[in-house]
Amino acid sequence: MQLQYILHNDEFFTANHPVLTASNRSFRYGDGLFETIRMSNGKLQFPEYHVDRLKAGMKALKMEGSVLLDEYFLKQKTAELCKKNKLKDNVKFRLSVYRGGEGLYTPEINKYGYVLEATPMDNSQYEINKKGLIVDVYNELTKPVNMLSNHKTSSSLLYVMAGLFKKQHKLDESIILNQHGFICETISSNIFVVYDKQIYTPALSEGCIAGVMRKVVMQLAKANNINIIEAQLNPEVLRQAEEVFVTNAVGGIRWVMGYGRKRYFNEISKNMSALLNQL
Repeated sequence: MQLQYILHNDEFFTANHPVLTASNRSFRYGDGLFETIRMSNGKLQFPEYHVDRLKAGMKALKMEGSVLLDEYFLKQKTAELCKKNKLKDNVKFRLSVYRGGEGLYTPEINKYGYVLEATPMDNSQYEINKKGLIVDVYNELTKPVNMLSNHKTSSSLLYVMAGLFKKQHKLDESIILNQHGFICETISSNIFVVYDKQIYTPALSEGCIAGVMRKVVMQLAKANNINIIEAQLNPEVLRQAEEVFVTNAVGGIRWVMGYGRKRYFNEISKNMSALLNQL
């Protein structure tokens, strides 16, 4: 079996080689952020959106060096890692960026370090799930709404706990609420609700991640005269909705089949997935 490699601060290491020390700030304090990016048929999907979000996240964390992590960097480094791992077409990348240097809670420096990982994927297209997801609302913890809420930071305990809830209750996804009790997102995706023939999604002001696929789906809808409304969504809407679907940059669009005893259709999610693949 061929060895797999990661890229750490422009150097290749075998994937099982330890590259972070016990004093790494992302390990100690969750002081970092990440992007998960898809490559289909040898082409990165929406790299400009990932770069924009990464830069915005680094700015919010007051982390220096975001100007260097541009679209050229992303395309060059993913291409180098693909070549090293002999990957060609369909790949999932995770770019983790952390604040380097020493210090306790207060950092001594604000410069970044990074780790880039690559995992092969089977399909070149975004394939909508054949079997719909079963979901429920996770209500043991809620997500705070603040200046970091829209960014994919390394501080992910809320999602870990929601994942344990999902596993315990044999679900496919858990819906996370914000601190005010309104729908925010799921563990790994943004959420869309179809009600009265309109598509609704939580506004960014509700604390959800500013998802790349969320942005793409909203642009697709606008280009095809499909009305999508950013709103504040009460969990009760899930009992009345006609459809529910979730989105992320790697999986594209996935439809939800059930919430409690409620069952949903998937006509609009199928249509949106077809439009996505036409891109």
